[in-house]
Amino acid sequence: MDILMDILRGIAAIRTPILDFFFSAITYVGDEIFFLAFAMTVFWCVNKREGYYVLFVGLFGTVANQFLKLLCRIPRPWVVDPEFKPIDSAIEAASGYSFPSGHTQNVAGTLGAFAAYNRKKVITVISVSLIVLVAFSRMYLGVHTLLDIAVSLVFGLALVLLLRPVFSSDESFRRFMPYLAGLGIFLCIGFTVYVHAVSSDSDLDPHNLHSAMKNAYTLIGCLAGLFPVYLVDTKFTKFDTRAKWYVQVIKLALGFGIVLLIKSGLSAPLVALFGNEFIARAVRYFLIVVFAGMLWPMCFKYLCRINIPALDFKNKT
Repeated sequence: MDILMDILRGIAAIRTPILDFFFSAITYVGDEIFFLAFAMTVFWCVNKREGYYVLFVGLFGTVANQFLKLLCRIPRPWVVDPEFKPIDSAIEAASGYSFPSGHTQNVAGTLGAFAAYNRKKVITVISVSLIVLVAFSRMYLGVHTLLDIAVSLVFGLALVLLLRPVFSSDESFRRFMPYLAGLGIFLCIGFTVYVHAVSSDSDLDPHNLHSAMKNAYTLIGCLAGLFPVYLVDTKFTKFDTRAKWYVQVIKLALGFGIVLLIKSGLSAPLVALFGNEFIARAVRYFLIVVFAGMLWPMCFKYLCRINIPALDFKNKT
């Protein structure tokens, strides 16, 4: 641990206001909001199978990440060494234990899956660059050690490679999708049971327990929403991701706006309705997935009827 803290102190010594701003901004690429926006963009506008790939890598990675946090219970760097000072603005979002890094896991899984699916040099270069920058940003901000980062990178990229064959073709996707979703539900329920089982441990920090509970019920809601999404799209919706560029912009702007409204606007009403923060959270994320994966795509065939000749570059000479 002394070596890990020495590395963080060395990085902290090169901090400047410009670098503080840059790495505080780039670290959000590993945030939940970026993951939601990126997964929905791929699912709505690029390729549905690829969207499922990004989503499952992210969900399985989160389960493993949160389980390891509770199992290992390694505190944040500033708890290990009270004299070490992280960037103040990064502390609020650094909930839960330190090991492994959730942001690094998210970006490695999300962009790693995107690069592995497309296999284009420019996408690979951009994805790898962002993964490295986000990973380093967690150390620069002082919220994770090199060990936290390294394990997250290895595990995130291992999931990318492990799940890649499932999404390599429509045939393999149709064959394994029900089993993959079932496994996801099983793991999420198992993780939730584990969180409740350790909740009475005297050495478990209440803040970290609350963070684990939120993640457990978030995952259950997301995975539960995938079942109706997959069944309805396979049997009925069968939406096409292709559209004119301005229709794609409308899809993203309106769709993600409504998702954010559900995410933020329904929080308090659902807590009041169910009387439990965690159950309300599971329901909220279930609704987000059902809207994003099923209800909103039902509107795409109508949105594709929008025709704005002035914006249709192909018709211009």
